[in-house]
Amino acid sequence: MKVLFIGDVVGRPGRDALRNHLSHIVESRGIELCVVNAENSASGNGITPRLAAELFTLQIDVLTSGNHIFDKREILPYFEHEPRLLRPANYPPGAPGRGIWIGTARSGIPYAVMNIQGRVFMPAIDCPFRVCEGLLSSLPQDVKVTIVDFHGEATAEKQAFARYFDGRISVVVGTHTHVTTADEEIFPGGTAFISDVGMTGPHDSIIGVDKEIIVSKFLNQLPARFETATGDVRINGVELEIEPETGRALQIRRFRMDVRETDAGT
Repeated sequence: MKVLFIGDVVGRPGRDALRNHLSHIVESRGIELCVVNAENSASGNGITPRLAAELFTLQIDVLTSGNHIFDKREILPYFEHEPRLLRPANYPPGAPGRGIWIGTARSGIPYAVMNIQGRVFMPAIDCPFRVCEGLLSSLPQDVKVTIVDFHGEATAEKQAFARYFDGRISVVVGTHTHVTTADEEIFPGGTAFISDVGMTGPHDSIIGVDKEIIVSKFLNQLPARFETATGDVRINGVELEIEPETGRALQIRRFRMDVRETDAGT
């Protein structure tokens, strides 16, 4: 089973890059399941119902998120209508939305996508390890392909999570830092892992934000309004091959496409 996971989509440049290129990527590579982290797709912070609906027209099967998922309040009622938009499962009970989606790929293979958020240097929420244990125990017996978007700051926490669940989860993909790491591998139990898949958006920036604004903030420590950058747009992700019968990952490869500015809507 071929899976494509696309890293954090930042603002209009990231959305336009997917609108112009994702369908071709999915079709030309025979992708059976496409998962995209979209928590920064609305001007670099949060997501709106309109943008989520637009993204779902682009052959995206599941949208994941992280700590910015509730930044736009208009998204709150949308969770009732679109269960394929996930928020971290380890938010406390009562938070809108859900952290798992069980579906069927284009090829008819059942799968589960789970969204988990770390706690190191992040808001204090429920234990990601214990919450994920509960999600796994609730899966139907025929669901072998399991994908986790682990949204967190610390590489050690992401690695510990993936090591703990090695052999019980097909793929653990790290998101949140917007910087692609080069540590993709498959652990002995068959779990594919990368600490961070990077971002889809403008790389002539500081993690997607206009670099002059961020540099100035570091220099003077004054409040600043962040604005999404525009230049050097790239699509970052990972391509995966998973054995449907066992859920074991067979291959993980970093994916990168440099997008012309005219194609990215900048």
